[in-house]
Amino acid sequence: PKQIENAHNKFRIKTILNLRGPRETGGWQLEAETCNRLGIELINFRVRSRAAPEKEMLLKTPELFSSIKCPALLHCKSGADRAGLMSALYVLIVMKQPAIVALKQLSFKYLHVKQAKTGILDAFIASYIPFEKKGVEFMKWVEDYYDPERLMIEFQAEPLASRFVDSILNRE
Repeated sequence: PKQIENAHNKFRIKTILNLRGPRETGGWQLEAETCNRLGIELINFRVRSRAAPEKEMLLKTPELFSSIKCPALLHCKSGADRAGLMSALYVLIVMKQPAIVALKQLSFKYLHVKQAKTGILDAFIASYIPFEKKGVEFMKWVEDYYDPERLMIEFQAEPLASRFVDSILNRE
């Protein structure tokens, strides 16, 4: 609650986007209560960090971004993987920047490890690049060409990197 209050006071946050989805845990309950008390809209939007992004989630993203009252804050658990993906999607969908620019949101600078299972998110953005070069708009690619099952089969994480992310960084 104190972190939410500080962000609200400093940045006048109007929306918090929780990328873990609603939970029964005390932390989520405290977040919801604090947002309610401060008049901050809390949006729960589930994003996965170790699997190919689901088409259904991706197709909902443009409407989600257009509905958010700014300034907004988005978070997951660690701010590296789900937050990185959603930031990359914002760069692609809202800012209309190239995929190579969007990929910078998935960076070791934020402790995102592309060699681990979480690297599927990098592979997802990278798989769009050949279509982007042909002039295919991102959401059109998602609708007509993106194949999450194929991406899951083709992506191979490095076991040591995955162990680092899961055990040492304690990611979920």
